[in-house]
Amino acid sequence: VQLVESGGGLVQAGGSLRLSCTDSGRTFNIYAMGWFRQAPGKEREFVAVRDWIGDSTYYADSVKGRFAISRDNAKNTVFLQMDSLEAEDTGVYYCAARDRESGDISIATMRWEVTYDYWGQGTQVTVSS
Repeated sequence: VQLVESGGGLVQAGGSLRLSCTDSGRTFNIYAMGWFRQAPGKEREFVAVRDWIGDSTYYADSVKGRFAISRDNAKNTVFLQMDSLEAEDTGVYYCAARDRESGDISIATMRWEVTYDYWGQGTQVTVSS
């Protein structure tokens, strides 16, 4: 399994970026895909998750109203639209996926890293103030 992120970069505060993450190998059935981030000197934290069958999403409080997670089922791709970016949003953004074989869990439970089976390598997002 290979999750490949793209779309990171440098942007000014108040600007926007759109991240993408694709399961290039198409080797598993996706239950949900999510995004995490890690700021310099801090632990990795949850950002957002979207399930693959229904229409459920869950966001960290810090990004609600500014970020939106969407998907393209046909392309096994998840997107993270990030608007009104702030300097505090700077970090490496990681895509993660849960395999359907891992079973059903609530969308809110997927804020925990241990609920994911696969991870991408990360893409850098830098917001200048």
